[in-house]
Amino acid sequence: MHSTIQTYFANLNNEDKQVQYEAFMQLLAATEVEVDWAYEVWDELVAGLTSSDNHTRSRYAQLLAGLAISDPEKRILTDFSKLWQVTKDPKTVTARHSLQAIWKVGLAGEEQKALVMNHFMERFTMCEGEKNYTLVRFDIIQAMRNLYEHVQDEMIKEKAFELINQEDDVKYQRKYAKVWK
Repeated sequence: MHSTIQTYFANLNNEDKQVQYEAFMQLLAATEVEVDWAYEVWDELVAGLTSSDNHTRSRYAQLLAGLAISDPEKRILTDFSKLWQVTKDPKTVTARHSLQAIWKVGLAGEEQKALVMNHFMERFTMCEGEKNYTLVRFDIIQAMRNLYEHVQDEMIKEKAFELINQEDDVKYQRKYAKVWK
C-alpha cells in the first residue's frame, strides 16, 4: 500500500476533525477505481462496522462498499450482512450515509448486484415501521438510480418502479419517481 494511503487511514483517527474529514474524502476518491490494497485494510474496516464511534461505523461502511470493486475473492458476499447492519444504525446520519453508499457493492459483479438489489427490495417493502422510513425509501430509490447509471441494467429500473408503485402516499410516490426523471 502506498504511504499516502497509509497516512490517510492513520489520519482517520487524528484528533483534528478537519484532518479526519480530508483523509476520509481522499480515501473515498481512491475507492472510485479498483485498488490493490483492499485486503490490507479489509479486516480493519469490517471490524470498524461495530465500533462504538458512529463516525467510524459510517466511514468504514462507505469505504468497504467502495472497495467491493477491488474484491476478486468476493469477501463482500460474506461480510455484506455486517455492512448492511450499519444501514440500520441507531444514529440516523450513520444509517443514511451507509445506505447511500452501499449500492457501490453492486458494481463488483452480478452476484453482488443481485445481493444489493434483493436487500433494497426487501428493505423498501419492510421498512414502514422504521423511524424515518420515507427517507430510507428515498435513499433506496436514489441508490438504485446510482447503480443503474453505472451498470445500465434495465432490471434495476423496472424494480425501482415496482417499489415506487407500491407506495400508497401519492406525495411520496411522486418524490421517489422524480429520482428517475
